[in-house]
Amino acid sequence: MGDVAKDLAAGTVGGAAQLICGHPFDTIKVKLQSQPTPPPGQLPKYSGAMDAVKQTIAAEGPRGLYKGMGAPLATVAAFNAVLFTVRGQMEVLLRSEPGAPLSVNQQVVCGAGAGVAVSFLACPTELIKCRLQAQSALADSGSAAVGVKYGGPMDVARHVLRSEGGIRGLFKGLVPTLAREVPGNAAMFGVYEAFKQFLAGGQDTSGLGRGSLIVAGGLAGASFWASVYPTDVIKSVIQVDDYKNPKFSGSIDAFKKILASEGVKGLYRGFGPAMARSVPANAACFLAYEVTRSSLG
Repeated sequence: MGDVAKDLAAGTVGGAAQLICGHPFDTIKVKLQSQPTPPPGQLPKYSGAMDAVKQTIAAEGPRGLYKGMGAPLATVAAFNAVLFTVRGQMEVLLRSEPGAPLSVNQQVVCGAGAGVAVSFLACPTELIKCRLQAQSALADSGSAAVGVKYGGPMDVARHVLRSEGGIRGLFKGLVPTLAREVPGNAAMFGVYEAFKQFLAGGQDTSGLGRGSLIVAGGLAGASFWASVYPTDVIKSVIQVDDYKNPKFSGSIDAFKKILASEGVKGLYRGFGPAMARSVPANAACFLAYEVTRSSLG
């Protein structure tokens, strides 16, 4: 198999592992991010992550934690195939000679380039996912947007294409998606490589065991979210915003309004579930990728 085919296959397996491990955490993160600000003197719909879990299970059953999984599951192959394949091809371009290991800085560049590529897949997928995940959190907001009850991923896509500007509507939130994916993937792949080299005592990391890969992958995932989390909050609120009567005119406006109404804390709504998700989900992703890639020769 060629390197591209190997990256495609390994990236697909890694993405599936990441999604299965991490989606319930992601659902809670989006619910907390997108719940409306309560009127003065009233409590928010969810008091925290555990309360969101309890209310979701009580209202929707355990399946509610996997709401919106259809869209990313349908595209996980494409998303992770692009991510790891673009990263792999950039590695080829940056190597001084075939097979030579890359420095941490070079891996940062590879991660940033991969982030640009996957943003154009991530944006419409995340819009569909967030709409489905946020439905119950927005139910008490009085927004006209929640009058639309989505039956599933395809229903969201049809509604957006028909009523929210066609294809352009599916790319609502592209700017904050790029602002998340580019620096986030730069940090993630840089930390992953740096920690692997630290454990290996040099640039040759081929002898590392699965335990080391799990730890490196978990830390890499945590670095992604720690470095870009506020942009993810902005992306989520823009993607679930009412199309006809929007609260936000764009990313900068969303940033200013969240900061004005909730302070810095508002930019970190759902941060706990995101970090709790990032470690096991990315550990599973990188381990599955590395094991699959090595098994293909």
